[in-house]
Amino acid sequence: MRKIICILALLLPGMAIAAGGNVHLDKANYDLTDKASLQRGAKLFMNYCLGCHGQQYQRYQRTFNDLGIPEELAQENLQFTGDKVSDYIERSMPAESAAQWFGAAPPDLTLVARVRGADWIYTYLRSFYVDESRPFGVNNTVFPEVGMPHVLQPLQGTPRKATEQAMVDGEMVTRQVGIKSDGDGSMSAAEYDQAVLDLVNYLEYTGEPFRLESEALGKWVLMFILVLFVFVYLLKKEFWRDVH
Repeated sequence: MRKIICILALLLPGMAIAAGGNVHLDKANYDLTDKASLQRGAKLFMNYCLGCHGQQYQRYQRTFNDLGIPEELAQENLQFTGDKVSDYIERSMPAESAAQWFGAAPPDLTLVARVRGADWIYTYLRSFYVDESRPFGVNNTVFPEVGMPHVLQPLQGTPRKATEQAMVDGEMVTRQVGIKSDGDGSMSAAEYDQAVLDLVNYLEYTGEPFRLESEALGKWVLMFILVLFVFVYLLKKEFWRDVH
């Protein structure tokens, strides 16, 4: 019982981070084999996220090669910091300035999908809403009191809480039923959801670039073990034949 309690104590903080409190997380149906989605996600990251968030464990060259983006085209359209193609993907904002403006330097996002989970990121990026009391004028239902501006607002439009009147215990109350854009963004709601999914897909890739190769290799390893088991079993029977 003591061991079980210790294990639960270690796991609970991680589960709380992944779940994002009591907020329901929408399912992110990402697909690491969809190169077009990964390319769109990389474009979104470089254009909207890289100013504040870097990926210090991921190189430009590795990214471009894996996603099937020609290096010359990528350097022209996806590299804005003047870095070499062999460099790591570093944010363009100095850490000191970021800490001064935001209170703390924005975290590196190379492994964010492995830490938070795809569902958390997908829901988080679709959960900003207008809150004039906050420094950047927005808040987030998944991450309350968030210190990050809604950088994707030009795409989504101005998001506001959607409410409805409902009878609760014999009393009419107003409750939140979601978040709805004012429609002043460059994308429709469906297009924005897809754009966020593309970005999540890209972050899943950078969290574990070898994942598809590992899964493919794993199948061959299991087949090898199965064949080896047959030979080992026959060898065992041969060794123990005289004993039985």
